[in-house]
Amino acid sequence: MPNEPSSLNLGSLRSAMSLTLHTHHAARIWHGRPPTEERPGIVGLNGFVALMNKLKRGAEQDDPYSDEWMLRIEEKLEQTKASLQTLREQVDQALAEVPPALSLGENLNVQPVKLPLFIHSPLGFKAVYLLADFDELARCLILAHHTALIDRNTLERWLDGGAHALRSLFSLAQQYRYSGATRADFAAMNAVARGAIEKFGELPREILDGSRRSRFAPPLAQRASGAKAPTGNTDAAKEAAEETGSAADHEETADGEGTA
Repeated sequence: MPNEPSSLNLGSLRSAMSLTLHTHHAARIWHGRPPTEERPGIVGLNGFVALMNKLKRGAEQDDPYSDEWMLRIEEKLEQTKASLQTLREQVDQALAEVPPALSLGENLNVQPVKLPLFIHSPLGFKAVYLLADFDELARCLILAHHTALIDRNTLERWLDGGAHALRSLFSLAQQYRYSGATRADFAAMNAVARGAIEKFGELPREILDGSRRSRFAPPLAQRASGAKAPTGNTDAAKEAAEETGSAADHEETADGEGTA
């Protein structure tokens, strides 16, 4: 007798994922740099992933500012990819000068580092792909320098260029803040919406109405038919926004620990 749909008790899908890095240059990008008294810290890929998890949750909660930030990060990801691709074309041109009689094997670490991945956002995965590209770029650059195809200055300049492109992406993500406002707040133009505008600025109409969103944005929030958007300058609306923001901050900390 076939099982009734109501009797099924399916859990969540899971897939074990890891990233293998062969160069210290890529490993430093992953970890970032903690702040000291002498110099500020630098966010790494694991910190970026935590921010993207938080950004995704903000968009899921119908925060239009989170939607705008997803567009900004997506555009920056494409710019970073183009920068790394330009560097890769340059090193490929240098490696093409190897005589046909000489065969160069792939430059791999005898003891690479394997990092587990716990990522909950598409934009986080996009950044992981870029770090993998940078690791491969660094391996090719080191090989090109070892075989006298490029000099030391060129090696360092191109490595610095790739690292700077990634860190610029991570630095932009650090500017994201969850607003605590929803599109319903903006439709009612209540105290929460007015406070968000005062703090974060005006939003384009196409962002507010949801007609322009990231390719990787989650579905727009569906509200119950009887639910009403909060109106007026109410303490309840403010408290709800503060509680939502606190919850998002708490979840970000948990996700950040999971990516290290």
